[in-house]
Parts: sequence; C-alpha cells; structure tokens
Amino acid sequence: MSKKNPILTVWVCLLSTLLFLSACSSDTSNSETKVIKKEEDKFEKLAKEKNKELELEPIELTSYSEEVGATLKEPGYKEFAVNGKVVVEGAIEKYTELKSNFVWIKVQSDEDGPAGNQHEYYAVLKDGKFKQEIRFFNGAGEYQVKVQVPSKDSENYYYDTASFTVHNVNPEKERDVTYSPFGQEAGITLNQDLGYLVDNEVFSISGDAGNLTDQDTIMLKLNKDAESWQHVLPIENGKFSYDVPLFFGKGVHELEILVPDKERENYYQTATKILIENESDRIMKPIEYSRTYRERGVTLESPQFGGVESNGVFGVKGKIDPSVEFGPETTHIYVTTKKGEDEALDVIPVENFNFDGSFYLRFGPGTYEVTLSVPEIKEQNSDYFRYFGFAKFEVEASSEDKRDLLPSRGVESDAPEVISLANELTEGITDERKKAKAIYKYVASNVSYDVDKYENKEFSWDDSALKTLQSKTGVCQDYSYLAVALLRASNIEARMIEGTAFGGFWPSNHAWVEAKVDGEWLTMDPTWGAGYIKDGEFVADYNTKYFDPKKSEFKKTHMRKGVSY
Repeated sequence: MSKKNPILTVWVCLLSTLLFLSACSSDTSNSETKVIKKEEDKFEKLAKEKNKELELEPIELTSYSEEVGATLKEPGYKEFAVNGKVVVEGAIEKYTELKSNFVWIKVQSDEDGPAGNQHEYYAVLKDGKFKQEIRFFNGAGEYQVKVQVPSKDSENYYYDTASFTVHNVNPEKERDVTYSPFGQEAGITLNQDLGYLVDNEVFSISGDAGNLTDQDTIMLKLNKDAESWQHVLPIENGKFSYDVPLFFGKGVHELEILVPDKERENYYQTATKILIENESDRIMKPIEYSRTYRERGVTLESPQFGGVESNGVFGVKGKIDPSVEFGPETTHIYVTTKKGEDEALDVIPVENFNFDGSFYLRFGPGTYEVTLSVPEIKEQNSDYFRYFGFAKFEVEASSEDKRDLLPSRGVESDAPEVISLANELTEGITDERKKAKAIYKYVASNVSYDVDKYENKEFSWDDSALKTLQSKTGVCQDYSYLAVALLRASNIEARMIEGTAFGGFWPSNHAWVEAKVDGEWLTMDPTWGAGYIKDGEFVADYNTKYFDPKKSEFKKTHMRKGVSY
C-alpha cells in the first residue's frame, strides 16, 4: 500500500473547496439573471399577446413627408404593443432644405400620472437620419406619439409626419431626461438619466454645459401650481451645480433649466425640464435675488432659502467673481436686518473673494427681513456709504432683545482689547454712573479729533472702536464707537445716536452716546468733551460738561435723529 502525499492531499481539498464555492457563486448569479430574464420574458410575452389582439396596420405618413422625402424605418404600424420602450427611426431626403436640425417627437399618455401626461423629444438630424429611443413615463398604458418634421419656410415651425398608438405593457415608470434644441446646442447634459425623481426638501442638480463659457450663466426655474422661483447660476469650467430647495411643500415640483439666448441679451431659453416629487410637507420661503446679484458676480452659498429659525445669531456664506466689474474692489458686504421699525446694519469682510460671517438678530423674537448688499465702488471720499441689495430673505428669531448690549457694526465690545480696557477703567467701581463717567473721561481724554478726516471726508467702512483704540484719533462716530464698546463690555446698555449739531456756522451731522445707568438713559458726548477746533487745529481741553448734561441745554446744540445699530 502506497503512502499518501499530505501536501497533495491539502491542495486537493483546497481545490475542491474552491470549485464548490465557485459553483455556489455561479448558481446565485445565474439565479438572479434568470429572475430578471423571467420578468423580461413575462412582459415580452404580454406584448406579443397584445399584438395578436390588435390589427397591425401599416403606419401612414402625411403629405408633407412626401414633400421632404421623409420615411420611417421604425415603427412600422399605426397601433402596437411594446415592453417598456419603442424606437423611432427614419430619414429625410431633403434635410438640407429644412429650417431646423431636429425632429420633434411628442408623447401623450391617455391617463395623467405623477409625471404628468405629456413628454417630448428632439431627435438630432444627422446627414438626414434620426433615431430616438422612447421610454414611457407613466408605465403601463396607452400612449399617442406624433412625429413632426421642421418646416422648409419658417423657423421654429414643424409639420406632422406620422402618428401612432403604443400600448405599453411594462408597469415601470421611466421619464427620460430630454433636451431642447437650445439645450443640445449649449451642450447641456445632466448627471442623471431620469426626468422624474423622488426627493426630500432639497434636490441636488449638476451637469455639464460643454458649449458655454465661464462668462455665461444658466437659469433655474422651479414651479408648483401657482408658485414660482428662479435663480441664475454661474458656469465654472464648463460645469454647474446647485442644491435646489423644494420650496412649495409636498408634491411634484417642475424644475426648468434654461440657457442664454444667443440672439437676445439677458434672455434665456428652456434646455430641459425635470420633475421632482417632494416627500416633505415643509414650506420654505424663496430668497429674492436682484439684478445686482448677477451684475456684481455674487454667489450666495448659504442660506439657500428663507424662513429659517435662529437662536439669535445667523450666518451667511458666499463668494465674489473676481472677473466681473468691481469684483476685486468688493472688500465687504453689508447686512441689513429689519424687524418692524427697528433696523441694524452689519458688515462682513470679503477675503480672497470669499465671505463667511455672522450677525446678531438683536431686536428679540420675531420675523426679520434680511437684505445682503454690495457697496458702491466710488473714487472720491465721502462721509456716507451707499450699497445695493442683491438678496433678501426672512429669518425667524427666538432670541432675547439685547440690542444695546450685543456687539455691533463698529462696536467690538467682545474684543479682548476692549474687555481688558473696560475692566481696567472700572476696576473697584460698583456704581454704574461712576463706571460710565470713567469711560467718558478715558475716551474724551485719550482720543484727539481728526480734523483732516472730517474735512477731507476720509471715512472708511471699517471705522470702529478697535481702530480708534489703536490710532487714538477720530471724528464723532469714532469717539462714540469706542465709548459704546467700552460701556457694553462693562455690561452697561449703550447706543450710538445719530443727529445734528449746531456748534459751528451751520448745522452738521454728529454722533454721540446714550447709556442706561441705574435704569434710566443718560446722554454723553465725548467728542465735545474732548476739546475744540481753533484755526483748523484740534485743541485738547477735557471737560465734564457733556457728561449727562441738562436736557434743555443739550437740545440747544444737539438734535437727535435716531439710533444707529
């Protein structure tokens, strides 16, 4: 009896195991394939049975088909059944005489469904030939199909060439993404094949625009019932993408993608339409965009819609196109928040053509109207700033009303330098009035009036308490910025007042401070408490006359207009 080779025995066992596993795997794969094929065979059989019931009469072409030499290779019958799809294929002998390079195919379902009851295709005419595969958007049912050929005489005019009835036996609903002549000429292709989808609240669209440049834009239009929204998107490296909020709640939203019309400026033509069924009941409020949004090259990345709830701090994020006019000069954006009669202005810097910042909803709970703006780019100095709104939306706030304690534009009361100085000035002082007076004294004694800035109107959007603290010079707004910041950092409610001063030969714009001390508002004007102007020069002359002056006396030289937030 011969001895067995143990190594050989192991390899035989392994080989047997592998063969067994391979056979199992193959059986599983084959089983799945058989199931799919069985389903296909089922519907193929149904289609054949239906065709036996029908009188398969040859399709008839119109007289116009004879005029242009149009023929159909497929389909061959006026009425027939299919399993999920049909091919329309033909040729046109006199294609060079036609006013368009597309054959228009219209499909209509006898019953309405989630994807509607109509769809259309534009089949390209290439060397006189066309071919288009059609799937059926409502699944099983009866469909009427019309094939139309372009006119020889008129632009955008088509004549019926053939019509036929299709009985689809396959229940699967498949709505193709189709492209209009404008869409195909622009090279638009979406990164999806289906034109009917189900999503929840936000739909992400992306695609290519191969024949458009980065100087072009595309437009999105969203419609549901009587509601509508539109938005313009930039093209970047031949591509586009956007997260589209499904604003109008549960149900089907029609999203239309439009491309620029080459013949008309600022006009768009439909490239394609898709349908999105939103499963969410949530109603969102669209953002309103102005022409400035496009003209100044703004892309707002966040928020995507209005009506968002906030605990009192809200952020915005986006970018500026450096290639547009004033793109490189746009160093900041303005944020206006309005609740009832109350209004605040904030500034968010633009760095490397990007902005990402937040602001306070400072007037307590309620609905705020928020407007985002870009500054006017001007060559000459001035003591006022104009800005142009590019987006408007609403925010719902649940925060407390801390309008006179929170940091604000130009008032960085949360900056470490300001907090440190405020603590130093009020150390050991418990009385609020004495704290306020210590801050008034510091500002009026340590900041010199900038006569050149006032006379040459050298105002800047980033004038602030920190800037004043560093330079130790400024005009009335700068004195007020610093005083208000130090007061708020000391937990004393304070606000900057805009008004008119009557101290010179004629009235002039002026700013001063009001602080809430021991439950009552008192007035202070650290600018006038710092000194005076003589022969065009500032003369430092600290005085306490303008710390909590008598109201009757103060009104003789100061007229209050309102609060600046």
